[in-house]
Amino acid sequence: MSNTFIMDHPLVKHKITLLRDERTGTKDFRTLVGEIGSLMAYEALRDLPTELVLVKSPVAQSMQPVLAGKKLAVVPILRAGVGMVDGILAMCPSAKVGHIGLYRDEVTHEPHEYYCKLPEHMDERLTIVPDPMLATGGSAVDAVNMLKEKGCKDIRFMCIIAAPEGLKRLEEAHPDIKIYVGCVDEKLNENAYIVPGLGDAGDRIFGTK
Repeated sequence: MSNTFIMDHPLVKHKITLLRDERTGTKDFRTLVGEIGSLMAYEALRDLPTELVLVKSPVAQSMQPVLAGKKLAVVPILRAGVGMVDGILAMCPSAKVGHIGLYRDEVTHEPHEYYCKLPEHMDERLTIVPDPMLATGGSAVDAVNMLKEKGCKDIRFMCIIAAPEGLKRLEEAHPDIKIYVGCVDEKLNENAYIVPGLGDAGDRIFGTK
């Protein structure tokens, strides 16, 4: 059974189309990435455990569900992954936040680590790893490797757009994690950019070139 989930919600599809448009400016692009992060988190956290507590409403007392204290961490891949964090935290504001820094070699297109700062007790946390683009899959594979080395057992990778090549690489390297994808695009081009994609997500989120 596949652990990959392709989002089929019309709001996600609509917002991804707006992201693709080259006329969408930095402010709107940043807002859309956050909104998609919230919508995807809603789906990725669907199976969080709950427990019953006694609640007194203005009418009567009753036993009602609350989250059962599952510890959460959000660990974006720098830098573009940061754009999805606020949207995810809107759904789970008590989650701790870490960061993994990877840069891509312009010749080999392979990732290299330059930063890793994580919350304590990662072995006890459900960890969400957001990165808007899953292109070659190298950064995602390495980020999950790093988290597993820290003892993480429940990892959920979240991307807005994936190339088939990168998705296949991540699935094969880490068949035990859950992967949430907004849309699977056509392919990678010769520069390892997703086609049709949306360009460089980091540049468009932060207004850089």
